Amino acid sequence: MKIYTGTGDLGKTSLFSGERLSKANHRIEAYGDVDELASVIGALAASLGTEQKELIEQLHQIQSDLFSLGSRLATTPDSPSASLLDEFSDKPSLHLEQTMERMKVNLAPLKGFILPGGTLSSAWAHIARTICRRTERHVIQCIEIDDKFLDSQNRRSIITYLNRLSDYFFVFARYLNHLSGIQDQLWKK
Repeated sequence: MKIYTGTGDLGKTSLFSGERLSKANHRIEAYGDVDELASVIGALAASLGTEQKELIEQLHQIQSDLFSLGSRLATTPDSPSASLLDEFSDKPSLHLEQTMERMKVNLAPLKGFILPGGTLSSAWAHIARTICRRTERHVIQCIEIDDKFLDSQNRRSIITYLNRLSDYFFVFARYLNHLSGIQDQLWKK
């Protein structure tokens, strides 16, 4: 199978549901952000030591969740292709909440704003957090532009998930610094 098809050479691409859109379309921008986020999570996972198997598995699950989420963004809800996809449920968001609560037990209470950084892996987690926030903004923008962008159930679950995921990366960054014995660097006015 060839990796290049030439079908995008004129600036158009296809949704999973078959429609051809400009590569600059807001919908393409949104699921492109999801792809970028999944890639940065791959860099974050690669920055962890092999002894962090459980944390790496968490990140791989998030990448899988993002593939499911992205497939929803790339499919028109009333198309025949939509029936081939599973609903994006609240289960991934609930899992993130439980995971954050387990990590937070080990973290000192915040007493101010912290600067992104610390270990390399923590810095990658902060980068993932900011890309996740941008992704969330673009998905919301798509919904505001096109009320048929997502059906109501998937819309709510996806927005909630992206919101929880950015929170997760904030806690994860702090947790990674904690594991390495590095204090959060507080912002000084």
